[in-house]
Order: sequence, then structure tokens, then C-alpha cells
Amino acid sequence: MFSLTPPDLGPWRAGNTGVEGVWHFDAERPGRRVMLSALVHGNELCGAWALKELLEAGVRPACGSLTLAFCNLDAFDRFDANNGDASRFVDEDMNRQWAPARLFQADSRERRRAAVLEPFVQRADWLLDLHSMHEPGLPLSLVGTHARNLALARLLRAPAHVVVDAGHQDGVRMRDYGRFGQSDAEQPDTRSLLIECGHHGDRASLVVARDQCARFLLAAGTVAEACEQRWMPGWRQPDAPLQWALHVTDAVVARSERFAFSETFQGLEVIPEAGTVIGANDGEPVKTPYDNCVLVMPSTRQARKGVTVVRFARRELLR
Repeated sequence: MFSLTPPDLGPWRAGNTGVEGVWHFDAERPGRRVMLSALVHGNELCGAWALKELLEAGVRPACGSLTLAFCNLDAFDRFDANNGDASRFVDEDMNRQWAPARLFQADSRERRRAAVLEPFVQRADWLLDLHSMHEPGLPLSLVGTHARNLALARLLRAPAHVVVDAGHQDGVRMRDYGRFGQSDAEQPDTRSLLIECGHHGDRASLVVARDQCARFLLAAGTVAEACEQRWMPGWRQPDAPLQWALHVTDAVVARSERFAFSETFQGLEVIPEAGTVIGANDGEPVKTPYDNCVLVMPSTRQARKGVTVVRFARRELLR
């Protein structure tokens, strides 16, 4: 069910860089090169709305540069609210193609588009990648495995749940590409966050996307607080009263489309006992590996061989 409708990108679709859907603005003063991205998946609308609204408001960087990218336009063009999953991608998941061996094969629409976007991602110092989820659930900040990104999520003070994970078996995410995937010692000044803002069709996902854009641009120094209040009035929501780091230890990868959960899970359930059966992977029971195991983003909506259907995590209160 989609109560959030697709935005009409209108004049914003063209971009100003020679690459469709990509806008870039330079400030006179030096500073961080910041990139906000949306529509890596064509059915994830909240980020596209937020970027469109930033462009309409005339947001410009006070220092450094700002890049805004509408990524998978081919998939977005196929969006149908009655079959939302069908426009996630055209040929393959764009957010699994961010490795040189895949990017430059140019054998799918997603790989060709990602290769065109790659120079912008490569140049960025800070990246905020806006997504939404197959199933209803609370927003999540996915920070990868590097301490610098966990520290940024804590500095932003929202959302309440921060996922510390290494990504997916079936490919590399944009937030882990290039310098963003390198160690804290090698790249101490880069930051990259992927925000799961809520369910694809829920209007509340746009509230989260706006909030995260405002917080991120302020933290990066791209906009001053006075300008943020003028360009993004009401975007910042109250801080999360508590933040939890969810340290992913295991990912359950489907062997086929027949993966099934034993009951309906919404995500973030804490399973008290180790060895609790939560599903079956081609007939083999899937059990929690330890006590107080958190289920992160359980979904069979895209289940097929090689796709992650749930992650197991240990929970830590961030202080």
C-alpha cells in the first residue's frame, strides 16, 4: 500500500552536470564534498521527495560542495503503486554492483548507470544514501563496520537503531565503495551512512528522510543552522531518547525463493533464547545463534538464491 506517491521530478530530472538526475554545487570556501543520493532502488520514493524539496528550496553549500543524485531513473520510470516491488530495479540490484569488476562490465542497465555515477561517489567525502524498506518497520541507520561512521550516527542522535554490518554476500553497496570501504586509519575523514527510512509507501518515511538530510548537512558543515531553518523548516525531528547499536554477527542468505519464516516478524524483535527456530531455509531450520538475538530487516519479499533475508545482531546501548 503506497500512501506516498512518486514525485514529479520535472525540471530537476535533467541535472546540471551533464549526467541525468545529478546536481552539483560548489561553494567559494573549501570544505567537505558532500553527496546525498536517492532512488538507488526505483520504488524507494522518500529520498527522491527530499532531494527534490532541497532543490526547490535552493539549498547551496556554505563551504565545499554538494551533490544531489537521483540514481536509478530507469527503474523509477516503471513505478506502479499496485506492484511496488517490480520497480526496485530493471535488470539487477544497483546496490550490489559497487565493485570495479562489476561496474565496468556494462552488461546491465544498473551497472551502466552505476558506472556513470561512480565519479561523483568517488569524489565525495561524506555520503548519505536514502532508502526505504520492503516491510513496515522503524528507521535504521546502516553504518558499515568502521568506527568513524558509528560515531557520526551517534553525533546525529537519530534514528534510534544503528546497524553495524559488513553488507551483503551478493555484492557491494554504494556506501561501502572505494574510500568509504577503507579503514579508519586510511580514510579518517570520510563518512557514509545508508538510512532505511521506513516502509516504501509510508508517508512517515519522508519525515525521516527530511530529518536525516537536515542533520547530515548540519553535521558536515555544508549548511549553517540559520540556513537550515530557512531552507528546511520543520525537517529536524526530536532526537531519539536512546540509541542502540545492533552489531550484526550473522546473515541468513536464502538458498531459494522457498525460504519461509516460522511466524510474522516486523524487525527488531529480541529473541530471548539461543536456538529458537525462526524459519526454514529449503527445509533446514534457521535458529538464533545466541540469547537476546535481534532480528534485523527480516523479509522474504525478494527471497531467491543468494539474497539476505534476515540478519542476527547483538544489541548495545550507545552512550
